[in-house]
Amino acid sequence: MSTDARQAARNFDPVALARLESAAWIGYYRREWLRVLAASVGLVRCGFALSWPKTLWGAWLVVRANQRWAPYPDNQPDEARRLMTRFYAIAGGRESGFDPREAARLEVEWWRVHRALQHADEADPNALGQAVAALYAYTYDRAIDVVRESGELRAEAMRICDAWVEAGCDLNDPRVAGMRRFLLRSYRSLKAAVA
Repeated sequence: MSTDARQAARNFDPVALARLESAAWIGYYRREWLRVLAASVGLVRCGFALSWPKTLWGAWLVVRANQRWAPYPDNQPDEARRLMTRFYAIAGGRESGFDPREAARLEVEWWRVHRALQHADEADPNALGQAVAALYAYTYDRAIDVVRESGELRAEAMRICDAWVEAGCDLNDPRVAGMRRFLLRSYRSLKAAVA
């Protein structure tokens, strides 16, 4: 990833990322994988400023990782990490100063923490925000305290999403708008921390 591409990745559009991520979450929980793929293409393009060929391949890797993670309780975390390692290698990895394997480990770790909270296996509600912030701190090379707020806001968006899932995944549920609002706040906070 060139210096220009790294800078572009730090200058993402928080509004677009919030809209795209909420679409990806909606597709994920409704098991609408084409919706997830379409949203992932936008997320990768907007969030990492990659070329179109890399964007398409990266989005495909992200969707496949999510599909490996999705089944409960019989998911495939090792396979999800392997696919996310390939994604982070495409997204810049070592050229951006981080190890794609460690980024993938941190990514799948917040997925694990989220799942534990969803199924009441983990009591610490702050663990999810901390896990997301750890990924941000690592990939953007910032102190965790600088990105903690964005991690906590994204975790709150996930809690709203979880309530939406529990209520039946109705697209007209007002929680969908609440989820987007917290994602937007999270991405605005992250941009302020890394731009």
